[in-house]
Amino acid sequence: MKLSNKALQISPSLTLAITAKAKQMKADGIDVIGFGAGEPDFNTPKNIQNAAIDAIQKGLTRYTAASGIVELKEAIVNKFKNDNNLTYKTSQIVISTGAKQCLANAFQAILNPNDEVLIGVPYWVSYPELVQLADGKPVFVETSESNAFKLTVDAIRKATTEKTKALILNSPNNPTGTAYTKEELLAIAEFAKEKDIMIISDEIYEKLLYGSEGHISIASLSEDAYNRTIVINGVSKAYAMTGWRIGYVAAPEKIAKLMSNIQSHTTSNPCSISQYASVEALNGEQGEVENMIKEFKNRRDFMVDRINSIDNLSCVKPEGAFYVMVNISKVLGKEFNGVTIKDSLTFSQLLLEEEKVALVPGIAFGVDEFVRLSYATSVENIKEGLNRIEKFIKNIQ
Repeated sequence: MKLSNKALQISPSLTLAITAKAKQMKADGIDVIGFGAGEPDFNTPKNIQNAAIDAIQKGLTRYTAASGIVELKEAIVNKFKNDNNLTYKTSQIVISTGAKQCLANAFQAILNPNDEVLIGVPYWVSYPELVQLADGKPVFVETSESNAFKLTVDAIRKATTEKTKALILNSPNNPTGTAYTKEELLAIAEFAKEKDIMIISDEIYEKLLYGSEGHISIASLSEDAYNRTIVINGVSKAYAMTGWRIGYVAAPEKIAKLMSNIQSHTTSNPCSISQYASVEALNGEQGEVENMIKEFKNRRDFMVDRINSIDNLSCVKPEGAFYVMVNISKVLGKEFNGVTIKDSLTFSQLLLEEEKVALVPGIAFGVDEFVRLSYATSVENIKEGLNRIEKFIKNIQ
């Protein structure tokens, strides 16, 4: 039997694989420090938990409209207006089973076979695969560490062809933690207008910013940007609700309708209980979110300083999310216990085997001279894990 060529070309997620391996090692009694997590280590705030319990007790456990409940759509519309200076109608909002499904729906709604989608390198592992599943072609745009891994108009222009349909913008970014300024976003928006390119703006880490400047959505910068941007967001990262699986999208009405139709034939509505909990997340008390952000900032500052104190390692200070990209280029080609560290995967495997520290090799994100560490873990774990990494580095010759 010949199976789907499209499915056979899809790569498994290295981040999920490494996290699963670390969890299995822990379950086997091995003292593993995990830096692979793509989720907050905090529990979902109590007011959100209580809203879910209340929904269950009220019997709000049946099918909803495929694109989500009106109450949550209204909360999302208000969130966009208050946080992002964006005005949407509820008919422009689609609620999905996580931001990943929002992205999948968006690509299926806008792409035809061989349409090209520009993706900055390093990239979140699922972007290229989701584009390919929608019969599109991922086109990778190089960035530089010296520019905090940001896309520039010059680099985007070089990668643009007549087949370019869309550009993915992720700010704050996974895996780099970089965030774009208003001026940088304006330049990208103007280029998109010039070339008539759609913008997929993934803003799932919006709340997790640690500088004085707040988040800016590219869709808010002009009428044209608004009309060509699909904004992706959700409650997973900001409210420690990764397992609740609620993402949402705001898009031009025609595209939102297509996404709703696609979803109605794939998964139908997202979990009703999670939707009612998400209403409380967006409308309720935000104090626990603010506390989480403060803690992430403290962890980031400690991790960055500690990494940059280790010989042969370095990193750029991220502005948001909860990741650090660590430059390991100075140890590539050297040996550990007779094994040549030829790439980021070898580095990560040796580190896990020898020092029981799990992180994600940069090749998962398209860059082989880096590894990604998540600081979505306790300060104690960060200290111990970085001590183990330093010990590992000192034994590389």
